[in-house]
Amino acid sequence: LEDMGANSICIKDMAGLLKPFDAYNLVKAIKSSVKVPVQLHTHYTSGVASMTYIKAIEAGVDVVDTAISPMALGTSQPPTEPLVASLQGTEYDTGLDLVKLSEIAEYFTPLREKWIAEGLLDTKMLGVDANALIYQVPGGMLSNLVSQLKQSNALDKYEEVLKEVPRVREDFGFPPLVTPSSQIVGTQAVFNVLMGERYKMVPQESKDVVKGKYGKTPAPISAEIKKLILGDEETIDCRPADLIKPELETIREKIKEDIIQDEDVLTYALLPQVAEKFFKMRKEGSANKPQEAPVPKSAPLAADALEQEDDDELVAVLSAALAASEGDSGIRYQIRSFREVSPWVLHGRMNR
Repeated sequence: LEDMGANSICIKDMAGLLKPFDAYNLVKAIKSSVKVPVQLHTHYTSGVASMTYIKAIEAGVDVVDTAISPMALGTSQPPTEPLVASLQGTEYDTGLDLVKLSEIAEYFTPLREKWIAEGLLDTKMLGVDANALIYQVPGGMLSNLVSQLKQSNALDKYEEVLKEVPRVREDFGFPPLVTPSSQIVGTQAVFNVLMGERYKMVPQESKDVVKGKYGKTPAPISAEIKKLILGDEETIDCRPADLIKPELETIREKIKEDIIQDEDVLTYALLPQVAEKFFKMRKEGSANKPQEAPVPKSAPLAADALEQEDDDELVAVLSAALAASEGDSGIRYQIRSFREVSPWVLHGRMNR
């Protein structure tokens, strides 16, 4: 990877299954053979993530991914503050200010409670499930399973589905549990449990995996499973993409009235139904865009803001709830005041 021009190497442990001493050995081996930075990303699903980070840090990892405490744990990342405190006064000291981190946590704490109350965050996903070490189900996949079971009013079948996931994964040739194969395996496991009979209902995506449309699986799929799912259909033994006709120009012609940028063609190619809705919303939004509300005379000018000598940024802060509603053309925003905040507020946010 380094010889190919990679600027860094990231170890992505999407299921939170990387255990501390395994992480130490893995990072040590990679660091001994490359010069580029090595980063580790894991989830707290199984409960070992913070310990894994400590051992990875001892082995020389350059970056670890964390989440501020109100948004941490469960299917999220390990909390930032305890790790920062644990490394203070050592050769691995991050230099981050715990007081400022506490301020950030205070900002997100009420949002967390609000999202839990609204059902946007599920408390089932915020705890530790050591069974993940057995079932090897990634955090994002767990969230999706819970959502599917809730919609079917069958959350009591959660444990059964977890046990079914590794069986389906084995049947499907042990595909890696990352998108999209994780969702395909998870959905099939849900159907198997809810139907009371394995493979009584088989989505097209499951058939495509067994057929070979997603490529060759790490392990061979048994003839019994192929017969059960595909019947007499033939499987693919070549590169799946070779069977697809070139469609770029066809798509470009089909949506020529909606194209504003080249990325629109790619969006439609990957997600046609979603793209059509987006194009319609974008067109209607620009046609009905309300006039900007006048800024009150009392509001400070941007030029005045730039004269601040402090390193902190001056930004107009909009709540996450308002930001989420920006697609509604009937809503308009008016900046009434500026307040001084630390640079963390800007991190990861779109400029508006």
